[in-house]
Amino acid sequence: MGTLYEALQILLNVVWWIMIAHIILSWLINFDVLNLRQPIVGQLWDGLTRLLEPIYAPVRSVLPNTGGLDLAPLVVFIGIIILQRALANNAGWFYGF
Repeated sequence: MGTLYEALQILLNVVWWIMIAHIILSWLINFDVLNLRQPIVGQLWDGLTRLLEPIYAPVRSVLPNTGGLDLAPLVVFIGIIILQRALANNAGWFYGF
């Protein structure tokens, strides 16, 4: 069962870092530091968006419309942190302590 705990922690960490990269890339694009017409930037943006959209879409359907402000990444980010803490607090269950 310890392997399941570690696998879940790794999965949540990978999603967390992918979200961090997506958020930083969106800031760099919005502040015109990077341009989506650059092939590598466009491909990276498209890939990260395709990875995260299945996670963001259900959250967006529940949240109210806030115009140009997308709160789905923030909600998912907080959810991942809560899940990581819940796993860490219940690690004894996975290891049988």
